[in-house]
Amino acid sequence: MRMKPVLTLDDAKKMLAAGEAEAIKHNWGIVMAILDDAALLVALHKMDGARPGNPEIAIQKARTSALTQRSSKVWEDWVNHGRPSIATMPVLPMQGGLPIIIDGQCLGAVGVSGVKSDEDELIARVAIHAVFPNAVFVRPGD
Repeated sequence: MRMKPVLTLDDAKKMLAAGEAEAIKHNWGIVMAILDDAALLVALHKMDGARPGNPEIAIQKARTSALTQRSSKVWEDWVNHGRPSIATMPVLPMQGGLPIIIDGQCLGAVGVSGVKSDEDELIARVAIHAVFPNAVFVRPGD
């Protein structure tokens, strides 16, 4: 039997708090979505000032990362560097989604939407590292 850690609601709440604190520091109105390893929603946080489309974008960025166990930026780079057919796949190839990988196991993902894509990813990274300081964003061998 394979044993692996799982993402809890308590973990998600701590990540939301860390992500919100970072966004407030920069005066950014963002949405953060936290999904488990099956790409099911664990928590969604919409800050004041976020636009109506941000929740769905954040969820899709996290979904991309949870299901593929890769950052959504990897998919964006593949599309931008000569593989446009990837854009037809059920992923959102846009930076801002990061998988949560602990000891080679994907626990889920965080997706952020509301500011520039690299800033979205910064919020996701801060949120994840607040709870999982040893998390990586690629699986060994990728």
